[in-house]
Amino acid sequence: MPSKVRIILLVISTVLLVAMVPLVTSCQNEVAEESSKLGVVVTILPQAEFVEQVGGEKVEVSVMVPPGASPHTYEPKPSQLVALEKAVVYFKVGSGIDFELSWMDKLLDINNEMALVDCSEGITLIESIEGEHNGGADTHIWMSPINTVVIVENICRGLVGADPQNRDYYEANKDTYITSLLRLNSEIKKGLEGVENRTFMVYHPSFGYYAKEYGLTMLSIEEDGKEPTPAGMASLIDRALENSIKVIFVEPQFNPQSAEVIAVAIGGTVAFIDPLVKDYLKNIELLSEALLNTME
Repeated sequence: MPSKVRIILLVISTVLLVAMVPLVTSCQNEVAEESSKLGVVVTILPQAEFVEQVGGEKVEVSVMVPPGASPHTYEPKPSQLVALEKAVVYFKVGSGIDFELSWMDKLLDINNEMALVDCSEGITLIESIEGEHNGGADTHIWMSPINTVVIVENICRGLVGADPQNRDYYEANKDTYITSLLRLNSEIKKGLEGVENRTFMVYHPSFGYYAKEYGLTMLSIEEDGKEPTPAGMASLIDRALENSIKVIFVEPQFNPQSAEVIAVAIGGTVAFIDPLVKDYLKNIELLSEALLNTME
């Protein structure tokens, strides 16, 4: 091979190697950054939102109950347990969610060095929803923005405990998010001012904490996890007519058949609202708008 050609090839090779150095370095930095993140596990999607809002770029969050699944019946897959083995903190909802009652001890056995933080600490739990067709206990503590302020405080405490050197970072993020939660709470209260018809109907009693926070009455079709009896259906229809209810809210995780039967009987409709959506602020805002539209 002529010397001139060898020189040209050598120059090209050198240029390519030099060009690749930043790419390799960037990849190495990304891997190092990823591995330096705190491994965090949560039970449901709204918690993932809360942890990410506080933890920002310093956390990597895994969710046990995936989108579309029900915390009442879901069983974790083996692939999910891999993330659990590497986790530093598990944030449990702590309000009696079926998934946690069934699986929490088993999950802790997989990683007994993982810290466990109870997000419900400091929240007064509702043991039962008062009123006819109450549906029993409600585990959806996050449906109240004020409760969520407490949840976020608990999450911040857990992250600081696992990573104290970034305390200021976590607390600043926490304060910013809590400001958004308090603003949302004020907007909901303002929207409900002057509303007299404050009763709404749902299939599953998921909005008890929301109702309690804002002085509303929730009627639940499902009672203690069971479909209503014929007599119960007749009573629900009467209650719906008495309170001029025209919309029945159903979670997408549940069969809407009973709600549809009642809706037909009262000349109303069925609307789907999911308390397990990750985008918490937007979801509560949409829920509030939907409720207001039915109460006007």
